[in-house]
Amino acid sequence: MKMKKITALALALAMALSLTACGGNGGNAGNGGNTSSGANAGGSNAGGSNAGGGSVDLSGLSVTCVVPYDAGGGTDAVMRGLADAAKGSFKNITVENRSGAGGATGMLYGAQAANDGSIVTMITVELATLEAMGNNAGLTYTQFKPIMMVNSAAAAITVKADDDRFNSLEDFIEYSKTNKVQVGNSGIGAIWHLAAAGLAKTAGTEFNHVGYDGANGAITDLLGGHIDAVAVSYAEVNSFVQSGDLKVLAVMANDRLEAIPDVPTCKECGYEAVLGTWRGLGVPASTPDEVVDELYRIFSEAADSDAFKEFMANTNNVIDIMDGESFNTMIGEQLELYTGLVEDLGLKIG
Repeated sequence: MKMKKITALALALAMALSLTACGGNGGNAGNGGNTSSGANAGGSNAGGSNAGGGSVDLSGLSVTCVVPYDAGGGTDAVMRGLADAAKGSFKNITVENRSGAGGATGMLYGAQAANDGSIVTMITVELATLEAMGNNAGLTYTQFKPIMMVNSAAAAITVKADDDRFNSLEDFIEYSKTNKVQVGNSGIGAIWHLAAAGLAKTAGTEFNHVGYDGANGAITDLLGGHIDAVAVSYAEVNSFVQSGDLKVLAVMANDRLEAIPDVPTCKECGYEAVLGTWRGLGVPASTPDEVVDELYRIFSEAADSDAFKEFMANTNNVIDIMDGESFNTMIGEQLELYTGLVEDLGLKIG
């Protein structure tokens, strides 16, 4: 089979509709909520001097980490876990939830904040998908200077365990070429919808995309036999795979997932589709490079801590670190990719 490339650079995996944030980024697309936790939230008070030929001391800085979704979701949990691991590197560090507009409200706030490192925003795949859809409320990725990517979640093509029609991804693709296959996702235009559309495009086939308000509804209908498959993160179907109710045919990641090492990637099956959700850290584009470099050092060390690794493993989240420059390139390429998919699907809003 001649492969057509649809590559989203280095996503380990799937990726908004969210990670339960897969129901809108960890299932937490809010409605304008604004909450904070911790001590001394906010403050544009850089507490160090720019010394040593480009190095800067941020140990006296009070840092607020902005999460653009409601508290309690996947994105919120990852940010809080990372902030806790980094707490010894700043005067104090807090997490503030600024939800609304599918993540645009909080990310716009972070993009327009002080450029001294005191406001760090968790940027998500919606930074690309919202702009591709045309409902980004003026938000664009160029408003940020990315610090690093923190984690990713690839889409997992999942079917009922007792569905004898599909014992491999090839079975699924070939069946879809002559039959209407219903693939559930966490919402029309959300990341899991776009991921499934990307696979269909690279495989030269079509799926009937069925949108739900979050991944849970799609999984419930799959368990009930009302749809043929879902394209969501493995973390969302893990318990049903473990119970023997569902099976994963392939993951849309660069490499196999540690949690399911026997399940191939779409690339291994002949389909160059690497799509899913991701989360990372960003600061306003005007932030000095030396501040960004120091934030990268601090948060990358936090991400490498035993406590954060244990948290991520326990929640089936993949730690996927990428430096700021590479992350910025990836976001731009994903915007181009998702813009094409949105146009193909006729989902462009503005």
